[in-house]
Amino acid sequence: MKTLVAILIILLVFLQYKLWIAEGNVQDLWALEGRIESLMVENKTLSKRNKALQAEVENLKTGLDVVEEKARRDLGLVGKDETFFQIVNP
Repeated sequence: MKTLVAILIILLVFLQYKLWIAEGNVQDLWALEGRIESLMVENKTLSKRNKALQAEVENLKTGLDVVEEKARRDLGLVGKDETFFQIVNP
């Protein structure tokens, strides 16, 4: 009986060592779970950004209004029969 108790105590100590100290312990698990959560948040943010960029690409491919608006805003282009006025504040 004493040998069985001794074996069980040794087994318990070994399992506790594996659980708390050895490689792949509980603290590593907690750190990995936190990393997973932060990566999921980052993935959601990047997914929203990708969807917005994909919508913009589709608009640029199909709609000339978007291309015209970008040309006016970014390049300062003026259309036919239009007059450009620049107002300068003193």
